[in-house]
Amino acid sequence: MSDSSWGAPPAAGQAGYWGPTAGGPVQGAAPAGPAYDAPQAQQTRPMPIVPDDPAHGGAQDDDRGAARLSGPLFRNEPQGFTHGRTGPTHQPAPYSTQSATPYPAQSATPYPAQSPTQYPSQSPTHSPTQNPEPMSHAPQPAPAPQKKSAGRDLSAAIGVGVGLGVLIIASLFIVKAVFVGVVAVAVVVGLWELTSRLQERKGIKAPLVPLAVGGAAMVVAGYVRGAEGAWVAMALTALAVLVWRMTEPPEGYLKDVTAGVFAAFYVPFLATFVAMMLTADDGSWRVLTFLLLTVVSDTGAYAVGWRFGKHKLAPRISPGKTREGLLGAVLFAMVAGALCMQFLIDGGSWWQGLLLGLAVAVSATLGDLGESMIKRDLGIKDMGTLLPGHGGIMDRLDSLLPTAPVVWLLMVVFVGSA
Repeated sequence: MSDSSWGAPPAAGQAGYWGPTAGGPVQGAAPAGPAYDAPQAQQTRPMPIVPDDPAHGGAQDDDRGAARLSGPLFRNEPQGFTHGRTGPTHQPAPYSTQSATPYPAQSATPYPAQSPTQYPSQSPTHSPTQNPEPMSHAPQPAPAPQKKSAGRDLSAAIGVGVGLGVLIIASLFIVKAVFVGVVAVAVVVGLWELTSRLQERKGIKAPLVPLAVGGAAMVVAGYVRGAEGAWVAMALTALAVLVWRMTEPPEGYLKDVTAGVFAAFYVPFLATFVAMMLTADDGSWRVLTFLLLTVVSDTGAYAVGWRFGKHKLAPRISPGKTREGLLGAVLFAMVAGALCMQFLIDGGSWWQGLLLGLAVAVSATLGDLGESMIKRDLGIKDMGTLLPGHGGIMDRLDSLLPTAPVVWLLMVVFVGSA
């Protein structure tokens, strides 16, 4: 209740009056009826409006209850006393001299109850230093685009490639016999890598000694005696593999000798065609053209496939190769072939170079896929670790070996074997 609910004060000393006088609060007989008599209900005036502070705290919260209850709580309390958290305080309550009913009657609680969410500072669980939790549906920043990776150490690969190129070119144009020796060494190392991986991953024991000796002899025979010498050396090497394996128990004999004959054909016999190209008068330029076209084909496939590759060429064999990369290999090899045949080969023509480049791109890609098929069957990525950034020797010979007989044959057809 408020002090306005008691109506206009009668004269002092009137019977039944209980309230403040000019001399202060005076107690008398309490009214016999209820606090709100029917005749006096129309003589009430509204309670003064107390402004609602948006924020309270400390000592201000202690006076909020007293500000809203400005009248006596009980009938036996004098007018002008209010109750708060700190106890009753005396506040003079002025009386209005206006009309008995200037405003319509208002409820004792003119303000609706406020929820704790309207005033966060009043919530007992609210802490002003607590950080709000991030919204789960808030938009997250997009991750930074990742750059494509080459998958190898390019600096090491380039350094090793340049070193091998200098060695090959120097031996190729200074003393041809030295270059034949380089080819023979590469063949022996390649055979060692292949037979080692076969034994480690499949338990196949292809005899390395007859393969290494016969492989080196095969390259020398091809350079000295041509194709006839190469075939004879190949036959003798296969026979040596069969005999060498007889010194061990018969278990696994068939798979061991089969792998040995395959290795003899795959590595030294195909490499013999490089030595046979070298026997021509312009043999050094023919070998250089063969090496350049193979390298350019691989480079074009890598560059175009890395930048534009979207459609897989053979996903079950080599997931990294794409059709766009194959087109890049063909384009680069055909351009390089036209230039090489026109300016490096005696009696060559640019259109012959286009066909040569196309054939090199196809054979190099098939050779790379064939090597990938072998490594996938063995469950390995590289045949070795001898060349940093490249893998092993066989990882560099995969495109060169099947391309050598193709280039040798087309050179013989286009410009002859002399």
